[in-house]
Amino acid sequence: MVKDRKPLILHRLQSTARLTRTALAMRLLGHGFYAGQDAVMLQLAHEDGLSPSILAKRLGVRPPTITKTISRLQTQGFVKKQGSTTDQRQAHIFLTETGNEAIKAIEKSIRKTEKDAMKGFDKKERKAFVKMLSRLEVNLSTAEHLRQTAAEEDHDDEDADEE
Repeated sequence: MVKDRKPLILHRLQSTARLTRTALAMRLLGHGFYAGQDAVMLQLAHEDGLSPSILAKRLGVRPPTITKTISRLQTQGFVKKQGSTTDQRQAHIFLTETGNEAIKAIEKSIRKTEKDAMKGFDKKERKAFVKMLSRLEVNLSTAEHLRQTAAEEDHDDEDADEE
């Protein structure tokens, strides 16, 4: 007989993240946004005129994904693409007036989703929770950095073996 196990922390984090993303996606859909578009819009609100490659890197997605998202946002009238004045091979993405107005709806949707998620938490618990999440991010980003460094070293070793 298998002993009943309590859900592990990682499982709970993944489940919570998925539920949070679903709740936010439902709210954003009411404003005409599809999954992932909000992240692009918020990046551009923070720093307008980014190139697709920089957007992809900052959001941790592959270039084809960002290209599709930008195209859809362009069709919806939220962003416009302009060629670089210094390098015609390079494009920059800018929020349109409609896009700038939509940022408020995105931010409001995020606040409402966060408020729903944090029901029943007092101010002290919220502060402690954010602190713990920040620590998890640091731990995991450091672990990711170590994995990337190890992968780069392995790749360098393979290159050296081929010489």
